[in-house]
Order: sequence, then C-alpha cells, then structure tokens
Amino acid sequence: MREHYLPPGDGLREEDVPAQPMELFERWFNEATRASGILYEPNAMVVSTVDEAGRPSSRTVLLKGYDERGFVFYTNYGSRKARDLAANHQIALLFPWHPMARQVIVTGTATQTSRAETAAYFRSRPRGSQLGAWASPQSKVLGARDELDAAYAELAARYPEGESVPVPEHWGGFRVTPRTVEFWQGRENRLHDRLRYVHEVEDPGTWHVERLAP
Repeated sequence: MREHYLPPGDGLREEDVPAQPMELFERWFNEATRASGILYEPNAMVVSTVDEAGRPSSRTVLLKGYDERGFVFYTNYGSRKARDLAANHQIALLFPWHPMARQVIVTGTATQTSRAETAAYFRSRPRGSQLGAWASPQSKVLGARDELDAAYAELAARYPEGESVPVPEHWGGFRVTPRTVEFWQGRENRLHDRLRYVHEVEDPGTWHVERLAP
C-alpha cells in the first residue's frame, strides 16, 4: 500500500516559515479544521509517555487549547498517562493529519494546569462528559461494563439536569511546554519536507529551525 503525496505549493521552505512554531501550528491547525470533511477530529493527537521503568505507552487524546505557552489536554489524574507524567515529565505529541499528508510532532515536558483553569474548562463541558469524569476510574480494571453504567446512573440521579456538577479533584489538565516542534509535509518519491523548531534553552523565546532528512 503506497500513496504519492502532492503538497500544496512548494511544500515547506525555511524562508517561508515564521520565527515561532506556534504561529505555523496555528496556520496548519486552522487548515486542518477547514478540512473537516476529509479529516476527522483535527484536534485528535497521539500522546506518548514513559513510566518510571522506561516502558512507553501511547493513546489518542483531544487537544483542548494551545497558545505560546504550549498545548493543553485534560484527563483523570489517576490514569496511566497521568501516573507516567508524575514519574517522568517527558512527553511527545503527534498530530496525524494523514488526509493532508501532514504531521506535527512535539516533544517537551508536561505540568498540571491550575485548578482555576481546570475548573473553567470543566464547566464548559457537556453535562454527560462532566458526569463521565466522575464515573470512570480511568485505566483501572473493571469487572464488567455494568459497573461503569451503574456509576454513571447513580451520578446522573445525584446531579439531575440543571444542577451544577462539581469539579473532581482527581481530574484536570496538563500543559505541554514544547522543546521541539517538527512539521512534516509529504512530498513525492518519499522526499518529504521535515522542518524542526528547536527551543534555545539559553535564550528563552528563541527558536532555530533545522531541516531533517526524510
């Protein structure tokens, strides 16, 4: 199985990209959002973590915000990903925009968002998602599906429609502060464009761009 990638315009050229990676990410993310007819959930990203024993794991999570500080997602703080991040703050994100022959790959560190930021986002969620955050002991072994359904039903009765659902203490956000951001654009003959922004540790706010061989 093989596809030939035809990029828009001239692909990725160093002289055309902005100095800050989040500017290019916003441009690409907006284009991915406009391509929603061919690209399902453009804010879906693969989140990879490593536990205290060095064992990696990956899962798909939804991006819920981004700005110059980094990328934000939310989860149960008892989940496997959160336990991994408590032991090892290193993290990688992958945005697999295959229908556009594009990927964005981020490496960096993750820290918890403030409770105020978490609460503001939680209150914006649909009621069912709020109840689900309480009902699911994420990543724990269940005896049967009925346990999950029963927990949800009990919570739905406790917090009927119109009543505020409190923010769980065990649930919240992570902000990924990027160290590198790679933009991958498919090209013909597998000669893809790969431009990677690398953060200058000695000069915060400054990035340099390097081209990687495909």
